[in-house]
Amino acid sequence: MIRNGVITLCLLTMTTALQAADRPNILLIVSDDQGYNDLGILGNGIITPALDRLAKEGTRLTNFYVAWPACTPSRAGLLTGRYPQRNGIYDMIRNEAPDYGHKYSAEEYDVTFERIGGMDEREIIIPRMLKSVSYKSGIYGKWDLGTLKRYLPTSRGFDDFYGLVNTGIDYYTHERYGVPSMYRNLTKTEEDKGTYCTYLFEREAMRFLEQHATNDPFFLYVPFNAPHGSSALEPEIRSTVQAPDEFKKMYPAIDNEYREVSSFRYAENAKVVTPEAKVRDYRAAVTCMDASIGKMLALLEEKKILDNTIVIFFSDNGGSGGADNAPLRGHKSQTWEGGIRVPCLIRWPDGDVPADSVNDEFLTSLELFPSFASATGAKLPENVPLDGYDWWSAVRGETKSPRSEMFWKRKDLIGARVGNWKWVDMGGASGGLFDLATDIGEKKDLSKKQPDVLKMVKARYADWLDAMDAAEPRGPFRDF
Repeated sequence: MIRNGVITLCLLTMTTALQAADRPNILLIVSDDQGYNDLGILGNGIITPALDRLAKEGTRLTNFYVAWPACTPSRAGLLTGRYPQRNGIYDMIRNEAPDYGHKYSAEEYDVTFERIGGMDEREIIIPRMLKSVSYKSGIYGKWDLGTLKRYLPTSRGFDDFYGLVNTGIDYYTHERYGVPSMYRNLTKTEEDKGTYCTYLFEREAMRFLEQHATNDPFFLYVPFNAPHGSSALEPEIRSTVQAPDEFKKMYPAIDNEYREVSSFRYAENAKVVTPEAKVRDYRAAVTCMDASIGKMLALLEEKKILDNTIVIFFSDNGGSGGADNAPLRGHKSQTWEGGIRVPCLIRWPDGDVPADSVNDEFLTSLELFPSFASATGAKLPENVPLDGYDWWSAVRGETKSPRSEMFWKRKDLIGARVGNWKWVDMGGASGGLFDLATDIGEKKDLSKKQPDVLKMVKARYADWLDAMDAAEPRGPFRDF
């Protein structure tokens, strides 16, 4: 009987090991403020060989949206699979005083909202779900969902964390308007001050891959802060994106790097970069990030696990600064397509994701949570309403997307898409009804020609608002 029990135990162990080996790894890469047209494969002159490789060896989604037009809520949405209005992060966790040139003292900063705000502790994010099927999870880059210990990644399900905790930093000092903002797990660190942060996130991601590539199924989340503008008080730094000289030199030389302006946010007679230099710096930051991505792909290939790794890349919101959002209208912070529709690439040959393919299905970042559960065999959390869908059959081109509508609200800015109809209200300043099937650039307002359609879309938006208001309340913004 004991011998039979041992045999049974061995068989169970072998079965479990086999199942673990068959589970795909996940590499999720998110850039910050990258434009819809900012992929080399699209021909706008930006240099992105690694991202171009993902597009050629995988599928490029052209109709992919994030849940909010700026950083914090977008990241909360992709990690929870829930609308920002449902998970409680429906605005930015940031301080406004630096916009007026104010530099916080350490004591003053410690009681500001940027320091004490965070995502509700009841929210379940992707790495916590994946723990049930023995995944190891690491995050290296921009967190932006709270800086207190109870809010940090290793308190939410990640096994390891190194990166910035808030919405932006100086790429070399790692300070946000003078406040040190880099953490290792639960502890603030200045150990790497002076090193360009993209290199640091690459270093940590490569270390994680070396450690886990052949031992455990893993979820590696690399949310770069590139090419987000630099969060420094000095106008000549804040007015651009910091990038290493070696990547700047990959682009045409700029005759005039700086110009003087009579006023720049808070500074009179400030020296800022020229528009041409800003575009060059932005592109250099993207190309530097791309080089780091290329090294990750090469290591996965060397370990012979690239084809069974789900590699997904997208931007957290629409482009800004030196970005190119063509042919979309608008940019980051707006509910025009240019603020919420972003580039997205998926590579997973072992999951039958087509290579060298373009997919026009209506999909969003809210789909990640249930789709990762489906791919890994993880159970979805009980009694947690999700707003995303399992997207794999749509990504493979086998079926139409399960999504038919999506809604966005940023203060008084509204976006609502139902089918191919999109209603935009930019706080009364501009907006309209647009048919995205024929007008992706949102140039022709059909409100007067299609009043019944406008009424229908507004009614669906009102229903969504009611559903969000009826949801179990979550902090930090909601009153309960």
